[in-house]
Amino acid sequence: MTRLRLGTSTYSFWHFTPDKVPIETVLRHARAMDLDGVEVLHQQMASEDRAYVNGLKREAFALGIDLYCLSIHQDFVWPEPEKRAEHVAHTLRCIDLAHDLGCSCIRLNSGRWGTAGSFDDLMAARGIETPLPGYSDDDAFGWCIECIEQCLPRAAEQGVVLGLENHWGLTFSAAGLARILDAFDSPWLAAILDTGNFLEDPYPLLEQLASRAIMVHAKTYFGGGEWYSLNLDYPRIAGILRGVDFKGWVSIEMEGKEDALSAVPKSVELLRAAFDW
Repeated sequence: MTRLRLGTSTYSFWHFTPDKVPIETVLRHARAMDLDGVEVLHQQMASEDRAYVNGLKREAFALGIDLYCLSIHQDFVWPEPEKRAEHVAHTLRCIDLAHDLGCSCIRLNSGRWGTAGSFDDLMAARGIETPLPGYSDDDAFGWCIECIEQCLPRAAEQGVVLGLENHWGLTFSAAGLARILDAFDSPWLAAILDTGNFLEDPYPLLEQLASRAIMVHAKTYFGGGEWYSLNLDYPRIAGILRGVDFKGWVSIEMEGKEDALSAVPKSVELLRAAFDW
């Protein structure tokens, strides 16, 4: 198998605490760890101003680091058409932003009902939610597919792949993610596999989707997870990816409580050993 490219998400260094870790700081850490690239968490960016965006591009280029993905947050599961339109507009803006950054992909969510309450409540329910009264999951899948359909022409125009992740909501299951992907025949929509977002026996589910993946989020939990911990078998996951001749990026998402300055290097060592780099 071709040597995969290993990077880290800026999220590995910032778990939505009040003080944001600058993207530039993560770029320098990535260079020190001899990583190939950095995935940018949209919410971690200081602004969307052209001068700031161009500054990130220049810093990354000077360090020999690729910016390969922009990880965004949006939600297409809204009964109100005007709310869905807001999230479509946000996604279109982020496609343009990814293009300006030089990112070839954005992380896309399906969205979720929100009936489980907080994220902690959702985790207590193992990621499963009931629809809003008067609606069904079929309604939500239809909304999500309609919204993605509106985004695909811009993605093709800008050369930015929409990477739909198994990220709770409609895509908490492999079947849900596949249902949305199956609605399209476009090279600009693919799966992003998150190794830590299938809570129950993830390996058969990862196998089901591996051939459709353009990128992998490799979760690690050093110091215990912020929300939960999984004991993931990365040599086994590497075997699954080799089995489908996966050639995309492996992007570390260190979600543990240990300081990132020690936990991310451990994550790099773990992944390099698993993939025999």
